[in-house]
Amino acid sequence: MDAKPSPCRVRRSLLPVAALCAAALVGGCAGPGSAPDTDSSEQAVVSRATGDLEDRYQAVIKDVLPSVVQIAAGDGLGSGIVYDDKGHIVTNAHVVGDEKSFDVSVATGEKELKASLVSTYPEQDLAVVKLDDVPDGLRAAEFGNTDDVEVGQIVLAMGSPLGLSSSVTQGIVSAVGRTVSESRSGGGTGATLADMVQTSAAINPGNSGGALVNLDSEVIGIPTLAATDPQLGDSAAPGIGFAIPVSMVRTVADQIIRSGKVTDSGRAALNITGRTVVDDDYKPAGVAIVSVEKGGGASDAGLRVGDVITRIGDDRITTITSLSEALAGDKPGQKVKVTYTRGGSQRTAEVTLGEI
Repeated sequence: MDAKPSPCRVRRSLLPVAALCAAALVGGCAGPGSAPDTDSSEQAVVSRATGDLEDRYQAVIKDVLPSVVQIAAGDGLGSGIVYDDKGHIVTNAHVVGDEKSFDVSVATGEKELKASLVSTYPEQDLAVVKLDDVPDGLRAAEFGNTDDVEVGQIVLAMGSPLGLSSSVTQGIVSAVGRTVSESRSGGGTGATLADMVQTSAAINPGNSGGALVNLDSEVIGIPTLAATDPQLGDSAAPGIGFAIPVSMVRTVADQIIRSGKVTDSGRAALNITGRTVVDDDYKPAGVAIVSVEKGGGASDAGLRVGDVITRIGDDRITTITSLSEALAGDKPGQKVKVTYTRGGSQRTAEVTLGEI
């Protein structure tokens, strides 16, 4: 995509309602020989449908918003979700940054609560903090299932955009399975994130770490990135935001709470460090290997320092980012064909992927 994501709505159309009304009329809502009062009947259907949808919105907000908090980390503000009744809160790694202690405000507007960092996992831009004292009535959010997320679902984004706590925006799931690379500007981690949920619900600075919620009051993702358009001076591209899927949120949060760190990322790696190299026209042309982890996948396949990786399978590799994106959908233990150059000649190797 031309727009590039950077860390930090569409209202439901009445067309389905109008179509439903038309179908009802065709199906015999008006008796033979009678002239249907189309204006009043259509208005009644639209009013009833709109009222039903508003009721669902309000029910979801009442259910979930008390579990969405504002996090003050140093000079920055972000959002978080109450993960369990023990006071664990999940958020983005770029929200906590390098801080170890935080001020947390809950949706009900009570006094600020103190929280401490449990652990951060920048590779997936996730972190867990824990309230020092758990207040009575703290409500954990209900987390959904990534497999149930479908394009077209209505979703609500909840958080503290621009410091406006307990804000809610509305949109749809625009796409699933997106792989995006986070900018390092604005405090971003630079991580490449796979299987992201794309949404049209507005995501602004401060929304990061909040909740993307379906109409069953289930959290289906953590809003993390908003797309920026380089043709508009890297200003926000309206209606294009990304959320980390709930499956990854639960995987990372559960490991951090259980072990204090991520012990099994499920993320594939070549087990190298590298840098982008350019060709004679100063265009990115591959990734040069700077170091190789002993016993890692690349080392065992015979790759060494100085080799320049140009392809992973059929994916052309020109930069470190494209290398990360090519591996984002793979799993540790999977075998991939790596094309590289050494001493001016092209070679290939079958690499068994390791883990980040």
